[in-house]
Amino acid sequence: MAAVSQSSRIGDILVRRGALTKATLAESIERADGQGIRLEKYLVEHQVVPPVEMTLGLADYLRMAPISLARFSPNQKLMESISPDVLRKHQAVPLLKIGGILVVALGDPFNIMAVDELQVLTGMEIMPLVAGEKEILDTISRVVASKEPEQGMDLEEIMKGSDSDVEIGKEERNEVSLEEMMESAEGAPVIRMVNMILVEALRTRASDIHIEPQEKTLRLRYRIDGSMIERPSPSRNYHAAIVSRIKIMGDMDIAERRVPQDGRFKIKALGKEVDMRVSILPSIFGEKIVMRVLDKSALFPSLSGLGLDEQAFKAMSHAIGQPHGIILVTGPTGSGKTTTLYSCLQELNKSDVNIVTCEDPVEYQLPGITQVQVNSQVGLTFAAALRSILRQDPDICLVGEIRDGETAEIAVKAALTGHLVLSTLHTNDASGAIARLIDMGIPPFLIASSLILSQAQRLFRKLCTACRQEVELPMDVLEANKIDPEFFRHAGGEGRSGRDGFMTVYKAVGCPKCNGGGYKGRGAIMEVLLVDDTIKELIMKGGTSAEIREQARLQGMITLKEAGLKKVRDGTTSLEAALEVTGSE
Repeated sequence: MAAVSQSSRIGDILVRRGALTKATLAESIERADGQGIRLEKYLVEHQVVPPVEMTLGLADYLRMAPISLARFSPNQKLMESISPDVLRKHQAVPLLKIGGILVVALGDPFNIMAVDELQVLTGMEIMPLVAGEKEILDTISRVVASKEPEQGMDLEEIMKGSDSDVEIGKEERNEVSLEEMMESAEGAPVIRMVNMILVEALRTRASDIHIEPQEKTLRLRYRIDGSMIERPSPSRNYHAAIVSRIKIMGDMDIAERRVPQDGRFKIKALGKEVDMRVSILPSIFGEKIVMRVLDKSALFPSLSGLGLDEQAFKAMSHAIGQPHGIILVTGPTGSGKTTTLYSCLQELNKSDVNIVTCEDPVEYQLPGITQVQVNSQVGLTFAAALRSILRQDPDICLVGEIRDGETAEIAVKAALTGHLVLSTLHTNDASGAIARLIDMGIPPFLIASSLILSQAQRLFRKLCTACRQEVELPMDVLEANKIDPEFFRHAGGEGRSGRDGFMTVYKAVGCPKCNGGGYKGRGAIMEVLLVDDTIKELIMKGGTSAEIREQARLQGMITLKEAGLKKVRDGTTSLEAALEVTGSE
């Protein structure tokens, strides 16, 4: 939807400039959509709009200055300061250096990653101009042609020589010597390439980096704000050298390519220190790499930074202030449970308190806290680790996850014997945690005696404030998801009046600042169930999850769905984004 809106606006600009008619625009949009390509590309490739007019139209849309390179003589030194492969990949030509600013012509002005990468490579601030794609590539070819014989081996040939055996079959791939792998991994081009992949992940706030070998290609993807985004990838010939380099960084066995491996390393870039957790998995086309980006600066130093509503904040503050009991954080994988627990720990981390954790794996290393890595292969399970932790005179214990009845039983006993226990469970809502503990064999009276609070959470995508647009409240969507429209009757939304007295909401559009997606960043919505005397009595009587949930709502608990709709009402997210994480419960 974002891409269509963006292309339509560029089309309107071209119509206004007289480059094409409205009828031609409508026909071109339909055909571009049918071929699955961007409107701008279709118009130029099918010679509907001259390249010069397209450049001027894009410049008008993005409010950038246009430039023609037809008679331009590039600065040889500036061109040589950046690899030809990088220039071709990003369709970029450096034009002028003014102090700490580098003026660059871009053939694809929507590629904001190009600006980021060029800033990292040059150490300068990039000022982009819009130029025609063909002019860009012709200029690069002219400059590179004169130096190709001397520099043709600079990157391509070095990398081809390092791992050309990777693509020709399993038997020959296994014959690559350890010396060759070490040499290719330590080569300057590979080091630069891996560093660039890592820096781009930090710049785009990616949570994971995926490097996936296909039959004839190598695929590079980043998980940004929960969505997988594909980026321009290195050549398939680089795969073995990249894997070897990352194995060396993660202190893994470079010669072992038959079994999965895990590793960890730290990097310092863009003014911060970040932990990288690496998982390598053998596949039929080679080893796939997934790196989790663990940025400590993304952790909140206290509960107040989590952005909780007033009632949830008071309930969480009350819970972590208790001397003993269990606090459970629930939700699916990737819903921010670890971040919430670590925020609690950082608020509790005082010199007069002994905090010990058992995790699988230890994600963030926190000063002043003893953290234990679970290792089931040697018998150090959550249950075994928790037993040992209780002999370490702890005040507060964090259990990464309650996976079985044994761990649940020990955690409950620890809570009843004077310890504050924090842990996670995989359930859909806060009241479901109680039913899950009962399924694990914990008697209801022990749950009622030990459980302080159960919290469920999800991560929602935040709308890009630069391009979001107001729209009328979609009544059909509300009806399909059983949402009362009265929820949106101007409460908290003054100044955004819509039809029939209902407020308007925002939708995602897409712009260069959010890379065309319409969303930028994520936030948490939470459902906090405080176990008071009424809830305890209901648990003791064997109340179902639905009954406990309904009682908690009567006492003021805000459900996940209601918390999500509040974010829609205040303009933080769209109705579609809220429903995709809360469902139509």
